[in-house]
Amino acid sequence: MNAIAFTASTNLEEARDAEKRLKARYGHVPPEEADVIVALGGDGFMLRSLHRFMDHPAPIFGMNRGSVGFLMNAYSEDGLTERLANAKPIDLHPIKMKTRDIDGAEREVLAINEVSLLRQTRLAAKIRIQVDGIVRMEELICDGVMVATPAGSTAYNLSVHGPILPLGAGLLALTPISAFRPRQWRGALLPESATVTFHVLDAAERPVSAVADYTEVRQVVRVSVNVESGLSPRLLFDPEHNLEERIIKEQFLP
Repeated sequence: MNAIAFTASTNLEEARDAEKRLKARYGHVPPEEADVIVALGGDGFMLRSLHRFMDHPAPIFGMNRGSVGFLMNAYSEDGLTERLANAKPIDLHPIKMKTRDIDGAEREVLAINEVSLLRQTRLAAKIRIQVDGIVRMEELICDGVMVATPAGSTAYNLSVHGPILPLGAGLLALTPISAFRPRQWRGALLPESATVTFHVLDAAERPVSAVADYTEVRQVVRVSVNVESGLSPRLLFDPEHNLEERIIKEQFLP
């Protein structure tokens, strides 16, 4: 693993400065020629990098120059070659969002963390939920609802009290956002083979947007979500910062 491509968040001065120093020290090749891509920034930048290089075979090793850095390794300029050689791979399984809006336009977008449906106005959303073609909830009145992957289960999903899913669990989290009716519904765990379809009721009066990570489609009437087979972007982690272990630890935090 010799050829390294460095990429940095343009929004963070610390990341841009680190990119210059690391390129001077370790050399740099374009991403399409790289054995590994080193991403410098925060979790948001890592998500954008995963999307940008989704079709590239090179794995991504992130170093935190942002705030939280859950998907990143600790930043250090020393011993990078050795760290990359000893890093442990984690394969992610993105989900695909297919949307149809109120005008009939259709779109497909991939997500690493989650697909979320969110009300656009002061009125609560009304959403029907199907799983593999079977109506499981006739009407959910809510601020929104999401489907989260294990990798994304500690992000937005966790903040709305969804379950943390270990990597490799083979599950998706279906989690409501501020459910009004049925008030006590807390969501469901689904096999990753499932296809979840949301039908927006009263779409003209109660508009809803659909968001795949950071890509938003507004005024949707139908959204389906399923794991995208054939795509498995790979992250690299220092052994002591293994993502699987971090997700397990999250379940025991006070």
